[in-house]
Amino acid sequence: MSSGAGVTTAPPQAAGVAPRSAASQLVRDYVTLTKPTVQSLLLLTTVTTMYVAGTPSLRLILLTCLGGALSAGGAGAINHAVDRDIDRMMARTADRPVASGRVSPAAAIGFGVLLGCASFALLALTVNPLAAALSLSGLLGYVFVYTLWLKRSTPQNIVIGGAAGAVPPLVAWAAVTGGLDGMAFYLFAIVFFWTPPHFWALSLLMKDEYAKANIPMLPVVRGEAETRRQIVLYTVLLYAVTQLPFCAGGLGVAYLVPSMLLGAGFIYFSVKLLRSAERRWALRTYLFSLAYLALLFLSMAIAAHV
Repeated sequence: MSSGAGVTTAPPQAAGVAPRSAASQLVRDYVTLTKPTVQSLLLLTTVTTMYVAGTPSLRLILLTCLGGALSAGGAGAINHAVDRDIDRMMARTADRPVASGRVSPAAAIGFGVLLGCASFALLALTVNPLAAALSLSGLLGYVFVYTLWLKRSTPQNIVIGGAAGAVPPLVAWAAVTGGLDGMAFYLFAIVFFWTPPHFWALSLLMKDEYAKANIPMLPVVRGEAETRRQIVLYTVLLYAVTQLPFCAGGLGVAYLVPSMLLGAGFIYFSVKLLRSAERRWALRTYLFSLAYLALLFLSMAIAAHV
């Protein structure tokens, strides 16, 4: 009888499966830390704003987007570490890399700081210092103002903290022109006023989980009816703000028409949501808000070159 008769030997191709699988999971986890889904819309507003500001080269677009992605990814990674206790209590986020224990908080914070530093260096050296400083301000605002301060302390967290998410148009404008002017701040204001109705529509769907995690989102603190009223108010304010680029003479009728149609659509969804407590209208309003911002900024870029 062979001495190895009772020993099962793994075939050669199976020997490397576990390490490869672990490595793949690690890569996926670190990519997840950067919140790539959230970044896609930020990068779209960056690219379209650059075309509103001028006629940027492909190299400038790529460098600005890479710098912005590194900065937003760094902020996202630090957010994963800071909010790990909240994430563990919510079904939607319980399997996130830090919340689940697959990535340590220290590693996530170190990764986030590394990405933030890389972003600043890249933008400062290849684009311009103003774009680098603005991008860094967005990261610091998201981490220190929104995540560490406002998120757990006030139902106005997303209103004030939303300024961090409105920074990409400023970075884009600075990248192309080397400075900032009124039009850049109009685009900042559009994203700023868009953020509350967009996020509050989602928070209506997530109300119970936010309550369980003791996060004072508006539906938890003020109730769903008041949240729906605030969504209508902000969509009307947003509609007014979106007319500023036309009124100031920065963009013409090619922008005015789609901005009016998109604004009317957003108001329609918000009013339907006000009148109906059905979850489907919260979901539809949330999904429309994503399409709204993308199409609005695309219309700006097209109008700037017709």
